[in-house]
Amino acid sequence: MGLSKTTARFGGVELPVYSGNTLVIGSGAAGLCAALELHRRGLRDLALVTERWGAGTSANAGSDKQTYYKLSLAAGREDSPLRMARDLFAGGCVHGDIALVEALCSPAAFFNLVSLGVPFPHERHGGFPGYRTDHDASARATSAGPLTSRQMCGCLGREVHVRGIEVFDCHQVVALLTRDDAGGRSACGAIVLNREALGGPSFGFEVFNATNVVLATGGPGGLYAASVYPGSQICSLGLGLEIGAVANNLTEMQFGLASIGLRWNMSGSYQQVIPRYVSTGAEGGEERDFLCECFPDMATLANAIFRKGYQWPFDADKIAGFGSSLIDLLVYRETGERGRRVFLDFTANPAGKEGWAAFSLDLLDAEAAAYLARSRATQARPIERLLAMNPAAVDLFRGKGIDLERERLEIAVCAQHMNGGLRGDVWWQSSVGRLFPVGEVNGTHGVKRPGGAALNAGQVGAARAAEYIARRCPEPAPPLQEFLEWSAPRVERCLEFARRVTRAGSGAEPTPNEVIAEIQARMSEVAAIARGPARVAAALTGAERLWDKLAADMRVSGPHALLAAFIARDLCLTHRVVLFAIKDFLEHGGGSRGSSLVLAPQGARPCAGFGDEWRFQPSAADAFVQQKIQEVFLDEGMEPHARWVDIRPIPCCDEWFETVWDAYSRDQVVW
Repeated sequence: MGLSKTTARFGGVELPVYSGNTLVIGSGAAGLCAALELHRRGLRDLALVTERWGAGTSANAGSDKQTYYKLSLAAGREDSPLRMARDLFAGGCVHGDIALVEALCSPAAFFNLVSLGVPFPHERHGGFPGYRTDHDASARATSAGPLTSRQMCGCLGREVHVRGIEVFDCHQVVALLTRDDAGGRSACGAIVLNREALGGPSFGFEVFNATNVVLATGGPGGLYAASVYPGSQICSLGLGLEIGAVANNLTEMQFGLASIGLRWNMSGSYQQVIPRYVSTGAEGGEERDFLCECFPDMATLANAIFRKGYQWPFDADKIAGFGSSLIDLLVYRETGERGRRVFLDFTANPAGKEGWAAFSLDLLDAEAAAYLARSRATQARPIERLLAMNPAAVDLFRGKGIDLERERLEIAVCAQHMNGGLRGDVWWQSSVGRLFPVGEVNGTHGVKRPGGAALNAGQVGAARAAEYIARRCPEPAPPLQEFLEWSAPRVERCLEFARRVTRAGSGAEPTPNEVIAEIQARMSEVAAIARGPARVAAALTGAERLWDKLAADMRVSGPHALLAAFIARDLCLTHRVVLFAIKDFLEHGGGSRGSSLVLAPQGARPCAGFGDEWRFQPSAADAFVQQKIQEVFLDEGMEPHARWVDIRPIPCCDEWFETVWDAYSRDQVVW
């Protein structure tokens, strides 16, 4: 059925208004799943709005074998939802009830994908074997190959089209609409720019009137200059922040080694085949095997490179004792502090220095040696081992014109995933009623998540939100006149913003590209894997100045560039709030954890090869910030505030069938 359409006047301009029960924003794996699950539950007056079908992270990201983390479904593995929940909870700053929901619902979410055609491998008896991934010792990970999330999008998207769910393609959401009543604030729609109708007095604005909004727009991929997010994934976190939605764990961005020509995670078999790391000067000369500066011998270095495969994210706890994350730190120093370029060379084994033994597989510890042997990857060179273990990993780059058999691959430490985001409850509803953030925009993950847990969380969250909407919020959109009373002032402010930024200026005003470049430079310098209190405080001041400046000064060359202005505005607000969160974290005694080091003069050096400026403060297990979760929100004046809340434990569930049946039959399960 889709949405009904009419028109209404806002500030003297006639705009289209679409009305229906649910608006799903985003066409990644989480958004597609939400739309599909809503339709399965009988809702027909819904629509999906997307900036561009096939854009975003889900459809364009991957690694050597992109991972989906789920409950173990292999015959030789003992597992339970409670065990999985405990492992998710152990990552730190994760609410126990959310972890339990993600564990309990993971088989249903996984088998939904299997039934839609995602080719997760199973053995002849029907078991789905797994492997170890980041922050995981239980081998729950599975994969459909290097493009798992793209295959998920393909299968989910086909089903969305088969069911005839209405899709508004080339539509960019620029603001969410809310209503305030006795029950508090709730979402009631969105303001959208039709990218194919920019210009004229309406600037291409369209307005959506919805009972529920599912926000599935992904993470803030545009925050950092070095990023493995696809170029089409910029930011939308500001949409929720601007309407007062509470966010949590915004300090927890995950970073890792990635190629920068083709943005791709250098995890899994790319590291397990143990390539050579080499740096050069900016123009390509002055080669140096820079890892040798800090590692004591070839055996220690080779084993650390191998472990980088399943310890891929930079982890402050894996530096000491020549751990695998020392590699990330050395790459970060080489590129950032020294201005050099770093490459992976799959044609050569790691090179040592005078006095070191030459590389040999005989130097590997028992775990690494057994892994390569069982994978039949004991050839002489890394590229030969990679072709034996995972030829698709080589084919992927070859398909993009990069031949790993002949070419080195340039890499950097890149932003990869925001583990925090908008706060959701066990039904993925935010602090703003009727707003359901699903996927990366929802901050369920805490400090350390197992690799692939994000894909599971997106599917589980989408299904949970759909179930709640279908059973508790199925009513049609409110009458048009009532909706206009709530929405007109916000729509008119968007129109005024569009008029102002497209108006001719003096030529000295910042452009969106200049604004974004300033944001990315600031975040990369002070809010990546190395963070210091004084630098963060100064950066926050700069972010606040930039936010104030945008209110009056930003200009674009015409309506065709209006989308860039809204993107720059969203990024600016997001980076201001993230820097505020980091500053508040540090003021509460926060130390190094997850993917960031907190620099401190009294701390320890990563190893003997680093100067005192790299001393960092570890995070104690009993520290205040480890026992609480930081929540951040904006007040009506757009000023950020923080509070620290208790971490909810994993709940004890009533598993007596008769009482569960009684509650379920009385419709008391969804609340």
